[in-house]
Order: sequence, then structure tokens, then C-alpha cells
Amino acid sequence: MNDLALPRPTARDVACGIVLGLDPAAPAPIAVPSRAPAPLVALEHAVLPALRRPPCLVSFSGGLDSSLVLAIAARVARREGLPDPVPVTWRFTGAPRAEESPWQDQIIAELGLAREWQILQAGEDLDLVGPVARRLLTRYGPMHPPNLHVHLPIIELARGGSLLTGAGGDQILAGWRRRPATLRMRLGLLRARWLRPQPDLFPWLHSRVSRQLRQALRAEQRAEPHRLAGRIAWHLRRRDLAMTRAGLAAVASDHDVLAVHPLVDDGFAAALAAHRGRLRTPSRRELLADIADAGLPPLVVAPRPKATFDEAFLRAATREFIRSWDGTGVDETLVDVNALRREWSDWPVNSLTAALVQHLWLAGHRAGRQPTVEAPR
Repeated sequence: MNDLALPRPTARDVACGIVLGLDPAAPAPIAVPSRAPAPLVALEHAVLPALRRPPCLVSFSGGLDSSLVLAIAARVARREGLPDPVPVTWRFTGAPRAEESPWQDQIIAELGLAREWQILQAGEDLDLVGPVARRLLTRYGPMHPPNLHVHLPIIELARGGSLLTGAGGDQILAGWRRRPATLRMRLGLLRARWLRPQPDLFPWLHSRVSRQLRQALRAEQRAEPHRLAGRIAWHLRRRDLAMTRAGLAAVASDHDVLAVHPLVDDGFAAALAAHRGRLRTPSRRELLADIADAGLPPLVVAPRPKATFDEAFLRAATREFIRSWDGTGVDETLVDVNALRREWSDWPVNSLTAALVQHLWLAGHRAGRQPTVEAPR
């Protein structure tokens, strides 16, 4: 993909750290066929192009989405007589909330992929403006999401082959809406909304801008359809997913890598909508339990805590950058410079300002105020 054609975060996206709205270039919603394969069969079809272009690396965190993709890929590879997929996992020092190694170990053992497994160690490497992110930013410019750089070393390992990811799982399988399990929980949430003052999500923005963004965010959250078929079609047209897919495609193409995201594959989306599309606000856990078959190890779809990765990206380079920031480079029609300084006076900084950190670092680099870095290999 031509770099100029990459969908870019707008000034508002960067300022608030959230990408809202539908992609005007998105294709029409996928037609739901009257007859469709089972969702897991559709996933098997989705991983085949990557498996047929070895080495086929799988970005594997141990979470539900990447575990499902890895398990399906391993099953299909062995059935088709293709090389096993190669799981690649980041492990982080000094980031206990990102710790998923017990699940990773169990799943790799269950799938019999220990010999193929590659574990990458990260300390300061994956900071928002650390060495890996700088290579990506200086080559491609601002991208979404701000943690997209975690895939650069994996793509470099896959050169000439393919990459499978679990991208889109949070949107397609989980969605934004959450259905409380009981009437009491629903009433409790309503009571909390009425009685508790709502915090300002964007205190570094001018109050008028922050208010408008909070209203836009609430409107978008309400706009997500309740039924699964509508949810799938809606998320596939949203800007945040479009930018993620386009960014990964651009980086992969530069390294002669085929990037495949089975959970947003058209065939899987259509099959899931055809078989389960009438479900109302289903959770990821419900969907996975519903679509799993007897050949899928139960451990793969077993509930587990969801890791958080802020500690992996907010490291010394970000801390030093915001400490030395001279107050220039922001869109002052959106950002209150003094309020941003206050927001950045505490550590760790709000993760919604990650895009601002990268934007300001890149602006300084282009102006000659930041060190140069080598281009991607």
C-alpha cells in the first residue's frame, strides 16, 4: 500500500487518543448468506493462505483471540500436511500486569508447538518512543493504534512468509456493549450513572472539546448494534479497525509478508453472522463456547484474566520525553497545554495520551530536535 494512501489519525484522534466514526471508504456490509459453513470451518479457510506461505508466524500473546487463531492454524496445518505455524510471543520485564506466561505455556504445550515457539524479550524496547517505535514512526509517520510497533520485529522475522494475528477480536467477538448478568446488576449500573459524577475522560483538552468528545463517544457506544450480525457489520466499517488493518498491511508489504487477520475475514464474519447473528449482545466467552467444536482443546477458549500492557509501553524513553517537552507541537485549538503538563506531571501518564506522545516526538524528530534512528531492516 502506498504510504500516502494510509488512513491517518486526525488531529482530534491524536488529541483524545480514541478513534471514532465509520470509514467512508469502507465497503458495503457483507451480505449474510442463507447457507454458510460453521464459523470454525470459515476460520480454517481464513488461515489457509497464510499457512501456504511459510514461514507462517502467529502473533501469540496467550489471550483468547490469539490462542484461537493459533489453535486453528495448528489444526489446519497438520491436516493439510503444511509446516506448523510458528508462535511468536513478547515477554516483558518490569510489567507484571502484562504477564500471561502461565497461559502461554499451557496452550503451547496443549498444541504441541514448543519446538517452534519463539519468545522475544522486551525491557525498554517497546516504549511508545523507544527504539522499535521510532523506526516505525520515522518510516511511516503517525499510525493507529500507538502500539502497532509491537508487530514490527515479528514481521521482520516473517520476511518472505506470512503473519497471522488476532486483530479485531475485541470488536467482532466482544464489542463495546456489556450485558449485565442479572437484573440487580443492571439496576446497580443505572443507579451509579445517576448518582456518581462522571469523570472527565480528557482533562488535558479544552473543556468545550472534552465535552463534545464525551458526547461523541457516548453516542458511538450507543450506536453499536445489539444483535451480533449488526455488531459485526458495524465494527468492520469503523475507522479504528480500518487504520489497524491498513497499517499492518503496509508494514507487512514492505517486508514481503502476507498479513492475515482471520477474525475479521469476510468469510468468517459472514459465517458467524449467519449462524449466530441473532444473538443479542453476546460476550466473547459465550461466543467462543458456542462455536467451539470437540476438536478444539477446551483450554484454548477457557476464561482467563485479560492482561493490560500500559507498563510495557510507558517506560524511560516516554518519561524522559514528557519531562523535556517544551510545550510546542500540539493543536492548541484542542489541547490545553497547561492541562496537558499537569496530566503528565504524574506517572504513569494516561494511556489515552499515547498518540500525543508519539505525535510530539515525531514532530520534534522532523524538526531536528530528536535523534535520528535507523530505518527498518
